[in-house]
Amino acid sequence: MTTAGSSVGEMGAMTRITDVLGRMDRTRAWQEELYTHLHAHPELSSHEVETAAEVSRRLEAFGYEVQRIGGGVVGVLVNGSGHTVLTRADMDALPVTELTGLPYASKVTAVDEAGATVGVSHACGHDVHVVALLGAAELLAGARDAWSGTFTALFQPAEETAAGARAMLEDGLTDRVPRPDVAFGQHVLNHAAGVVGTQAGPVLSAGDSIRITVFGKGSHGSMPHLGVDPVVLAASIVLRLQTIVARETKPGEFAVVTVGSSTAGTKSNIIADRAVLLVNVRTYDLEVRDRVLGSIERIVRAECEASGSPEPPTFEYYDQYPLTDNDPDVTARLTDAFRDHFGEGRVVTLGRVTASEDFSRLPDAFGIPYSYWGVGGFAPGQQPYPNHSPYFAPSIQPTLDAGTEAIVVAALAYLGKDR
Repeated sequence: MTTAGSSVGEMGAMTRITDVLGRMDRTRAWQEELYTHLHAHPELSSHEVETAAEVSRRLEAFGYEVQRIGGGVVGVLVNGSGHTVLTRADMDALPVTELTGLPYASKVTAVDEAGATVGVSHACGHDVHVVALLGAAELLAGARDAWSGTFTALFQPAEETAAGARAMLEDGLTDRVPRPDVAFGQHVLNHAAGVVGTQAGPVLSAGDSIRITVFGKGSHGSMPHLGVDPVVLAASIVLRLQTIVARETKPGEFAVVTVGSSTAGTKSNIIADRAVLLVNVRTYDLEVRDRVLGSIERIVRAECEASGSPEPPTFEYYDQYPLTDNDPDVTARLTDAFRDHFGEGRVVTLGRVTASEDFSRLPDAFGIPYSYWGVGGFAPGQQPYPNHSPYFAPSIQPTLDAGTEAIVVAALAYLGKDR
């Protein structure tokens, strides 16, 4: 049952949202044009030069105070007293050759670390994130009478390599922008376009990648007794690692251990002197994470000892992502606001997503609560593809509208002005 007071409050909130979104038609026109441009001109992690320049130019035109921090862009709009809200969008693309066949498909290529030419595309939808946040930034700047407080739009580099948030923090982010009261992030996913999904508590898993080098003793393929074969050693490790989830993790607890690459040798009749394994771990509980990583090192060392490896193995940890753990109170507040705006049918429970993000490093550095939600990107009749697929290409609409409106609605849940 709704009381008269809460009804007036809800009407005020709806009026504020209507005021801000009243210029959506004008914003939508340039958003769609900019989206196709960014999609066709992606930039890899830590190389988002043109994207950052475009973001800076537009934020300045909207009236934001703009800074370049750690390869990213931050725009701050102070509009009286009240809460300070930070919303983040990531800007980088992936080394994935696009196969969508769209007229605005990326034809950009780059040279990887091995010297090979690879395609580059926005196969994770970061172009959607950039354009949605820019749209929300313009809409809020154009309707300042409808809200009060400070809105900070943060555009982050290098999410795909887990380096971007850290780079911005190392460049003094927390000392160079107003301290937020709350932070938001969103991601386009292979769900129905126009749908918004929220989830309290852990939503994105912690992620760890490990480069493991094990050492053998080189020999001729016809003389295996004179060597230590790292291929056999690596195979034993790969099999034994499967027992970490199957036999060392308590039923009901979540953990994933993936060996994504195992390389050794150059020729069929040469026993190599080493093998390299690339291992990826996903967890939702930090105690489980520590236990899994410890088990990996224990198993690798034991297999090396059993094989008579001449040197101890080495472990290089990289692309490490923190757990994304949504604040329950913030998430409940946003979920209610989304339902009031979009309607019950378009707001769903997202559930836990086993992908990983470095977004949470930002609010954690400020010591503030946050919430991270999902936006669907695939229209009815359109084949949905997972993020990082060469066929991943969200429907332009209603995806951009939903992403833009979600940011506005979330911001106004904290930047509201009594009417």
